[in-house]
Amino acid sequence: MKDKSKNLHYLHELSDYKVAYDYADVRDWEVVDSDKRTIGKVDGLLVSKKAERVVYLDVEVDATLIEVGHENYATPASDGVHEFLNEEGENHLIIPIGTATLDENNKKVHIKEIDYTTFAKTKRFKKGVDLERSYELMILPHYFPAIKYDEENSLDNELYNHREFNPSS
Repeated sequence: MKDKSKNLHYLHELSDYKVAYDYADVRDWEVVDSDKRTIGKVDGLLVSKKAERVVYLDVEVDATLIEVGHENYATPASDGVHEFLNEEGENHLIIPIGTATLDENNKKVHIKEIDYTTFAKTKRFKKGVDLERSYELMILPHYFPAIKYDEENSLDNELYNHREFNPSS
C-alpha cells in the first residue's frame, strides 16, 4: 500500500510525470566528482510532487566508494564516538539535482560541490525503499555543512527552494 503522505516518489512510479523533452534522461549515466572519480551511476530520479519536479538523483554507488566508506568505520571504539555504519546492501544515496552538471556527449553527471570522501561517509540506503524527510535532513548537512537544514526550514517544500535543488540553466 502506497503512503499518500510520502514526499519523494521515483519517477517510474508516477505515470503522469516524464523527463521534460528539453532535459536529458540521465538514468544509467556515470556520476563523477570534481576530481573525475567515479561515485556510481544514476539509477533513478526522485520527484517531489509538491515541488512538481525532480529534486534528487538516486545513485547506485560504485563498489570502490563502498570500500572507502567502510574504512571510515574501521577505527576501534576506544578512539571515540562513531557515526552510523552502512549496512550490507545499502548501496544507494541521493544527490540534489541542482549540484549536477551534465556532460551529454559522454553521458556523465558531474558533481563539483561534493567530494568523493564526503560521498563515502554519507549514509546510504537499499534500492527501492521509501525515503523519509528524516533521511534527507540527515544527509544534507554532510553535503552542505554551512547550511542548516531542519524541520522548520523544510516544511511545505521550502527545502526545495534552496539552490542545490534547482537545476542550473
